[in-house]
Amino acid sequence: RGRDEAAELKAQAEAGLKERLKALGQNLAAPVEDYEKRLAFELQVITQMQFPGYFLIVSDFIKWAKSHGIPVGPGRGSGAGSVVAWALTITDLDPLRWGLLFERFLNPERVSMPDFDIDFCQERRGEVIEYVKNKYGEDRVAHIITFGTLQARAVLRDVGRVMQLPFGQVDKLAKLVPANPANPVTLAQAMEIEPKLQEAKRNEAEVRNLIDTALQLEGLYRNASTHAAGIVIGDRPLIELVPLYRDPRAHLPATQFNMKSVEAAGLVKFDFLGLKTLTVIDRAVKFIEARKEEIDLNSGDYSDEKTYQLLQSGLTFGVFQLEGQGMRDTLRKVKPTCLEDVIALISLYRPGPMKNIDRFANVKHGRELPDYLHDSLKPILEETYGVIVYQEQVMQIAQVLSGYSLGEADLLRRAMGKKQPAEMAKQKSRFIEGAKQRGVGENLASHIFDLVEEFAGYGFNKSHAAAYAVVAYQTAYLKAHYPVDFIAASMSLDLSNSDKLASFVQDAKRIKVTMLPPDLNHSQADFSVEKTEEGLAVRYALGAVRNVGLAAMESVVAERKRGGKFKALYDFAERIDAKAINRRQLENLAKAGRALGSSAP
Repeated sequence: RGRDEAAELKAQAEAGLKERLKALGQNLAAPVEDYEKRLAFELQVITQMQFPGYFLIVSDFIKWAKSHGIPVGPGRGSGAGSVVAWALTITDLDPLRWGLLFERFLNPERVSMPDFDIDFCQERRGEVIEYVKNKYGEDRVAHIITFGTLQARAVLRDVGRVMQLPFGQVDKLAKLVPANPANPVTLAQAMEIEPKLQEAKRNEAEVRNLIDTALQLEGLYRNASTHAAGIVIGDRPLIELVPLYRDPRAHLPATQFNMKSVEAAGLVKFDFLGLKTLTVIDRAVKFIEARKEEIDLNSGDYSDEKTYQLLQSGLTFGVFQLEGQGMRDTLRKVKPTCLEDVIALISLYRPGPMKNIDRFANVKHGRELPDYLHDSLKPILEETYGVIVYQEQVMQIAQVLSGYSLGEADLLRRAMGKKQPAEMAKQKSRFIEGAKQRGVGENLASHIFDLVEEFAGYGFNKSHAAAYAVVAYQTAYLKAHYPVDFIAASMSLDLSNSDKLASFVQDAKRIKVTMLPPDLNHSQADFSVEKTEEGLAVRYALGAVRNVGLAAMESVVAERKRGGKFKALYDFAERIDAKAINRRQLENLAKAGRALGSSAP
């Protein structure tokens, strides 16, 4: 069309914004001019930073996915704060309505790469990667390598194996190393804190040799694999830019440079993530639509009373982000009444900010008075009842109270997170000076700065929380209005996890959803929704019966469709291909039928 990237981005974004505003109708969060002004500002920053091509590529593969019925998440990470991303349908949240900031994503005062993390339905994510490969060329698209390192336990086991020490002895030593996945202990630290390791090293020459060798090898790369989500796209064949590696388990090659080095080499990465919940939502909607019922989860209306009643009851097992026992207790305590409450809870329910949940609940329910720190900050802190919850609030406080630009405020937020004393002293005097110019006393400004600094350490990214709150709301809505479809869809995504399936069976009892047992003449290979005289029920999947396998059960269902229901056990035995289903699988089916009261032959 003869346009350069910047002109193409501008044309697509302006046309997309018109569509978005038309769809909102009377429900605009601000005057049309505010949306247009924000769009123009973002386009200017994106063009200045030379990122129009990046936005166009992401928009293209997301539009392709949506047009092919592949579920895409409403957003993830700070990208949901961009009006350009919303106009291009990369994200599905109106940033003005939810108070999301573009500068949290792309700071005009700090050069950094844009980074959209995109959630796709986990079962169809591969189709989007295939589309990108075909569009840009097989030689220009690759996964990104990751390296597994030899950590304390692994290095002891590996060195012990090479030294041909008895497995039991090495296993015993490895288990003496404290396991802490969140903050792994080094072998040297383990030696300091575990007397039995010191004793073994002192008393046995071979153990001394093992530990001394392991200490030298610890931290080295052990194996290469493919990064779960990262993809790079080059403007020329990738072999001209980086060395490539062929992972035998992947269809595409991977760069031999890891995530950080790939960016340093000038390649742009895109994150294609698979989110199970999107597949659950898609399956539940398909169950509902199969009965010719209409449902629209993307209407942008988040005010359904029945959904909030479900959230307040804490019966949220299976609801995205809100299913853990601790979170369910928190929901009963806070009793959310709007999406803003859900966004805040997703942000607060983490180590650190958790201590503010009680205050949040008490102010919400009128048991405590809110503290907005200063009258000018009330509009910023009102929706979170005076509690600083988000990184964006930290930025807005600096903007309103001390005259920071949002770009400067993002740098302040980063500095607060890193806690560098010299930088913090400089920022504090800048903050106080700006506040004094706006009529705020020095003592109060200093007090507010200290409070903001404390909160900034664990403030959460509101753009990410808002996007995930939408997915949480959608799953809660399905559970409140269509519990049978929701539970059947959820169970089908945990087909091989017997513990999770048992929890869903218990949950179905709690919310009075009928669960029909597996039945050779009625069950599908996967979980399904069945009409009964009493109403809808979940029919247990044949493929979820322990040790029978989904593929074998698909062949059983295919035979039933071809030749009709099985009349008796002899009929079943005659018609089923002996290669597809063996004696052990038959025995497991029989056991499951007895245990669950099946009516199968």
